[in-house]
Parts: sequence; structure tokens; C-alpha cells
Amino acid sequence: MKNRRKITLITACMMMAACSGEKAPLYKDASVPVEKRVEDLLSRMTLEEKVGQMNQFVGLEHIRKNEASLSEEDLRNNTANAFYPGFSADSVADWTRKGLVGSFLHVLTIEEANYLQSLAMQSRLAIPVIFGIDAIHGNANAPDNTVYPTNIGLAGTFDLDLAYRIARETAAEMRAMNMHWTFNPNVEVARDPRWGRVGETFGEDPYLVSKMGVQTVKGYQGDLSSDDVLACIKHFAGGSQPINGTNGSPTDLSERTIREVFFPPFEEGVKAGAMSLMTAHNELNGIPCHSNDWLMEDVLRGEWDFRGFVVSDWMDIEHIYDLHATAENLKEAFYQSIMAGMDMHMHGVYWNEYVCELVREGRIPESRIDESVRRILDIKFRLGLFEQPYADENTTMDVRLCDEHRNTALEAARKSVVLLKNDGLLPLSKDRYRRVLVTGINADDHNILGDWSADQKAENVITVLEGLKMVSPETDFVFVDQGWDPRNMSRAKVNRAASVARTCDLNIVVAGEYMYRGRWTERTSGEDTDRSDIDLVGLQNELIRKVAASGKPTILVLVSGRPLGTEWAAEHLPALINAWEPGMYGGQAIAEILYGKVNPSAKLAVTIPRSVGQTQMIYNHKPSQYFHPYAVTPSTPLYPFGYGLSYNTYEYSDLTIDKEEMTAEQTLKVSVKVKNTGKMAGDEIVQLYIRDCFSQVTRPVKELKDFARIPLAPGEEKTVEFTVTPDKLMFLDRHLDPIVEPGEFILMVGPSSADSDLLRKSFRVR
Repeated sequence: MKNRRKITLITACMMMAACSGEKAPLYKDASVPVEKRVEDLLSRMTLEEKVGQMNQFVGLEHIRKNEASLSEEDLRNNTANAFYPGFSADSVADWTRKGLVGSFLHVLTIEEANYLQSLAMQSRLAIPVIFGIDAIHGNANAPDNTVYPTNIGLAGTFDLDLAYRIARETAAEMRAMNMHWTFNPNVEVARDPRWGRVGETFGEDPYLVSKMGVQTVKGYQGDLSSDDVLACIKHFAGGSQPINGTNGSPTDLSERTIREVFFPPFEEGVKAGAMSLMTAHNELNGIPCHSNDWLMEDVLRGEWDFRGFVVSDWMDIEHIYDLHATAENLKEAFYQSIMAGMDMHMHGVYWNEYVCELVREGRIPESRIDESVRRILDIKFRLGLFEQPYADENTTMDVRLCDEHRNTALEAARKSVVLLKNDGLLPLSKDRYRRVLVTGINADDHNILGDWSADQKAENVITVLEGLKMVSPETDFVFVDQGWDPRNMSRAKVNRAASVARTCDLNIVVAGEYMYRGRWTERTSGEDTDRSDIDLVGLQNELIRKVAASGKPTILVLVSGRPLGTEWAAEHLPALINAWEPGMYGGQAIAEILYGKVNPSAKLAVTIPRSVGQTQMIYNHKPSQYFHPYAVTPSTPLYPFGYGLSYNTYEYSDLTIDKEEMTAEQTLKVSVKVKNTGKMAGDEIVQLYIRDCFSQVTRPVKELKDFARIPLAPGEEKTVEFTVTPDKLMFLDRHLDPIVEPGEFILMVGPSSADSDLLRKSFRVR
């Protein structure tokens, strides 16, 4: 209440000044073009104020919380929590009043956001701060917001309209709590299951990642007005294929692989209008991404004409000095990063001092600082922050968690759950299975929300156990709690579940990973939580085997942000479901699928290996990758990219093309008939792949080039049409120049990337 009175007083003073007849500066006139407003404001700023716009801080409450619980030593490897030794929250508040802070992150309430904005409004030029937040799947990192499935599950829907809608709804909830900038979408191409951030991505395929990323950018940004938020495509580049699977470790890739696999989603994001980009933690071919002028200047701004601003990741400019050791001190690290193209620093107290020194020493031209500040101010003007610096605390919950957004979260969860195996057990019969064991670490836990989720109220989350009771209230569900921590499971509880299983008609084990950020050091998946294997942690495999040994049908449901090698379960259990991180209504969606109220439709956006030893296991590999198969174990994945079952069967037939020969400038029309031969209505995801048979450089055995999600009633048949444009046949030649080469191409259409699922047609390019 005190903060609200202060904000009201400041607003009143501003209105009185406007009514006094004093002419407002040009930059405060909303009718003036943004470019002129930027230049007018820039001309009034001191060097210190300019450099301050390039610096971001964590919020005051975040500082207070962590300075009371963390030591300076704890800060060294912590990428989630921070405070500033030697400086207090009051110091940061004072800098904000002086106009020396451009942005905040880790501000999690509307009250704190409004308060911090009120401090900025007291500065000499009253330049508003821009609030960034990790709104990765909804604004879930702050309490009391809608939590959708994470990106890996969303990608499995192959539903571009849904991706756009979730981003639009997230933007509305963010603006309702005075947030303006989301650090999403993560358009990295995930090619290592050990990496803990697979769940943040849209999977392993550059085409699918690009399409989902573009719709997400458009959904967030709209036309970049006061109803929209700034998207941030990240992390540029190559961090999703680290040499040892751990986040931020070195990446060593050929320029061909970088350009063919990792660049396309970023380039498409820039074309879609993304106005901020975050560089990656890692070094790329020996150069830290945060000081890599080839990435930021040559490619991003030179080749792609990126017009937005580049932001660092968490303290990664500092790591140029204290980790990568390509700068001799912190000041030199700041110099290298700025001169390589960096615009905003996340986060820290020495930036302003050292960068101003570098300018005064003549090492960094002030004109270079002006370039970054122009980009940042441009966004603040376009988002309407000068006219609308606050959000309404009285109406914020009219938008957040509204019925429309809740319904979208449920729809997305239903569409993101992948049915991996079903030997006729599913959908479940309520009459046949009257007493059902439910057990496992994720059976009744809010971990179902996924990584990048804050604590949410119990009434806003439906766990699997709660969903089962909701969907089948007449069933006797017997819950045997295994606790939340897979590392410290109790063998007594496992044995208890095995004993109860013998008394039940059916068993449901909900296993997987632990992602809850509130117990940062105890997680097994998520940001900075990478693993040397992809097995189930702890006694989870023992639990599954002992429960299945009861002789009763056993279903395994996985809740995880990474692919897991559950080969034994895939061979021995009758049903297996991968729910990924399905969000606030995940438990309801899983239960509805188990009992046949919803027909599963999702497909895998990433290949699932049998074990970590198969890394790298991707569908779009080169022809020689399995020339010599593995000895003893299979060379095939546990489940391939694009795979996912339904309670229906879908029949593909009559694959046709409108010409068997074409020029490099022509297009090819493709059609295929798809029929629902089952008894339930359902959605099928039709996938188009292409292979270039012979080429001057090696090409993948197949590449996804289009897809369509189509609804089909029982017995209904539809003709699905695709258009193959020249860009879908293009690759980089020996000199890394784009080319469509003459020769034979094979076109493949089907329900997954597996060879056995695909119809084929051949055509030639003259």
C-alpha cells in the first residue's frame, strides 16, 4: 500500500508539470516518430546514463533473499540466484533513482515491478526500466500465472497455431504484471540428451524448431506495442551440442554444421521480427560467444540485418575473464564483449564504472555506446513504456489465470502427451480395473509443472493422482508415496508398492526426472542439471520391475524434460507414455488419455535413444553414421523422431506428385490420402521428408520439410497437400554457398521418421 501511494503521488506530480504550461521534451511526445524521440533523448543523456541503460540488475527482493542465505563462494557457480557483495538492495534502488539502471530481471510480483518503475520515474530523465523474465512456458516463473507445457512438449503437438496462441496469452499475463520482455523462445537445436535444457527447446530438427520459434516470436511481439512483449531468441549459438553434454561447456563444430543445423532457427527468428537475442554460455570453436564478433556482427547484423539488441546471459561477460580466460581482467572482458557487438549486460555492479572508464580512455568510442542505447530505447518507446510505465494492481488477476488461458493450458497438455507403447491395454476400462495402484516420484507432485516454474497454488495444479480421481471417481486408487527425490528413494517404500501391486488390478508408475527449481541442487533435469547417463535416477527402475513382477498390467508414465532410456520398460510393460513437462493441467490430461476421454496425438520432437552410449542419436544423420553398427546392442533408437501412437490407426495411400522432373526454380505439388481406420475421432500429424540422393557434399538420410496436423473422424479420409519449394531442396555447397543441385531426390510421407512408416516417390531436378 505504501508503494502504491508513492506511485500515485509521482504520477500526480508528473501530471501537474504537464499542466503548468511547461513544454515537455520532444521524447515525451507520443505523437513524434520513435526515431526522433530516441535521438532527442539520447542527446540529453550523460555517459553514465547511457551506460546504465546497458546494464541489468536482479530485483531488490531477490537480492535481499539471497544475501541472507548465500555466501560469496556460493555465487561462483550459481546461475539462478544472486546478490552483490559489498552492495545492498538499497544501493541498487539508489542507482535506479539516478537513472543508472536500464533493466531488471528476477522481479516476480507486480508490486515490486511497479515500485522499481516508480524509482526510475524519479530519475532526471524519467527513462523507464524494462523488466525481463524467464517466461518459458507461460509466465510460470512468477506465481499466479498460467503454466503451459514446456517447449519440448509443445513442439510435439506440431500445432503452430497453438504455439502462437500460447505466446499471445503469455504476453497478456506478463503485461498484466508489468513484465515486458521474455527470455524465450529457446531456438537451439537439441542434439544431446545428457544436456539438461532439452525441455526448453523445440527438439532436434532445425525445420520444426524454426517453425515453432517463428510463431512464438510473432505471438509475443505482435506489432510491438503496449499490448505486446519483447521476444528473445537464444542461445546464440551451438550450446545444445556441448562436447560433454553439460551446459556451457565448449562447443566445437564445423561452420557447415553451424550454418546448416544451428543457424536456421535464429535466422528465421530474425526474419520473423525478433528484436532481442541472447548469446550462449559456451565458447564456439575457441571463441566465447559473448565476445564473438563473427556471430554478433558478421552474421547477425551483417548477413541477417538484425535490428534489435543483444543481451548477455547470466554473468557470461564476466566469464570471458574468470572462466574462458580470453580477457586478463573484468574491464577487458567488458571491452571485448561490447566491441564484438554486445548491447546489454546481465547483470552486475562493475559494468557502469568500467565501461565509462573505457570510453573516457578512448578505447570504446562513445558512438559505439550510442548504438546500443539507441537499440534499447527504441524498444522501450515502441512498447509504450514511457506512456504506460505501470500495470494496474487492481485488475491484474482479471488477465492472469483467466478461463481462456486455463483452457489453452489444458488443450496444450492434451496435445503434448506422447503415447509410446500400447499392447491393447489402453484406453482403460473402469469396470475391469476397479482397484489401481498409483506410485512413483511424479505421481502426486507439482514437479509436473516443469522447469522454470515457481510455486503455484495447489488449486491451480492437477497432479496425476488428482487427475485420475477426477476422471474416474468410481475407481479405488491406492497411492503409495515414493517421495519427490529420486536420489534418496526408500527401498521400504518401493517394497511397499510391490506388495500393494499384488492386491490391485492395475498399476500406474509415474516416474521420470525432478525439475523443481526451489530445490536447485537436488534436481536431476533442467538448466545446469546435466547428466552422464539417461537412465532413471535412483530406485525408479527397481520400483518399475518390482511392481510389474506382481503380474498385474503395469503402465509407465514419464514426466521429464529430457529423453530417457527406458529400454526395459519398453520391452516388458504393455503401455508407456511420455508426458514431458505438461504444466498445470498435466495430471488431468494424462488421466483423460489413459481412460480414453482424449485420443493421444503428439509425436516426438526428439529421438529417444536406448542408452547414453547411442549419443549422438538423431534421425537426420549422415549416411555413414551406422555403416558399422554397434556390437552387442542395436543401432536403432528406442523411439524415432516424429513417432507417437493413437488409439486409432491411420492408413496412408496414393502418394502422388504433379511432376517427376522439375527445374531448380519450380515447385512440386505433393498429395497423400490419410484415412482414420479406427473408432475414435483423432488428429494425425502427417510428415514430409526429403533426401538428396547424390550431392557434392554429404547430406542427411532424410530431413523434415513440412508437416500438417489434421483432424479425422472415424472412417474419414482426407487428402493432404504439400508444396515443395526450391528452398526445401537447397543446401550449402563445398564453398558454403546455397545451391539447388541437379539430380534425384526422394520424397517421403508418413506418420514418423522411421523408414518403415514412409511412402516414397522419386523426382529429379534438371
